[in-house]
Amino acid sequence: MEPVTEQQEMLIVTGMSGAGRSTVGNTLEDLGWYVVDNLPPQMLLPLVDLAHRAGDSLPRVAAIIDVRGGKRFSDAQDAIQSLRASTSLRVLFLDAEDAALVRRFEQVRRPHPLQDDGTPLDGIAAERIRMAEIRSSSDIIIDTTDLNIHQLATTIVEKFATENDAGLRITIESFGFKYGLPADADMVADCRFLPNPFWVPELKALDGLDERVRAYVVGAAGAQEFVADYARALEPVFAGYQRENKRHATIAIGCTGGKHRSVAIAEELSAILSGLPGVAVNIKHRDRGRE
Repeated sequence: MEPVTEQQEMLIVTGMSGAGRSTVGNTLEDLGWYVVDNLPPQMLLPLVDLAHRAGDSLPRVAAIIDVRGGKRFSDAQDAIQSLRASTSLRVLFLDAEDAALVRRFEQVRRPHPLQDDGTPLDGIAAERIRMAEIRSSSDIIIDTTDLNIHQLATTIVEKFATENDAGLRITIESFGFKYGLPADADMVADCRFLPNPFWVPELKALDGLDERVRAYVVGAAGAQEFVADYARALEPVFAGYQRENKRHATIAIGCTGGKHRSVAIAEELSAILSGLPGVAVNIKHRDRGRE
């Protein structure tokens, strides 16, 4: 197997059942990692080989391995040591106190994968024995005892996000109220207080992406103040979203038909929000072509 290029990152996520592997996997996916869950240790070498062949299309790969693999998990440490000899690899181990793990299993009403006919504590004790060697050789150990899922996700972002990773991805969506609110909107703003280009004969057939319509809408009294004030009002909201690890949000901007005012205002708002640190903005115009 050829070594993985320096640009590629390989991460193994493992640890105690109930310690937060699913949360970590979801957060890594949000950061752009290619995540494989419940991978048999015997498949680690083929996965690394695949990552190398894929090159830039798989720059960051994470494999979640754990005792759900049953007897196959006994080969995990050997597979990890083999990988360390041939590639740049980090191992993240998630741990928590027994009482916290028991409480989490009780909350989801699922048995520990190793408890058999015993109690969750029996399963946890057996798992600690199986995990001892991997834990002692891990690069990063995170104790999740006192972390909720949002705090754990934030910890992962702090450790694994790069400068190019957006902390928050925003979709700004223009729409027409007469066609109904977007079902996925987190916040809705109404720009029907602005003069409607629909009633201007030379603008009626155009839409908010046309420079003439944009100038008409943005030049109206109160339009620029509305956009600037709304953008400022969103800044603490976005900061709170990132603290709570809410990584996606949709802001809906509405007018009557979704063709003129909402399109132009959405474009103006997008231009401002795109300049905020840690925020990536996507824009869509749901109803622009309906009239």
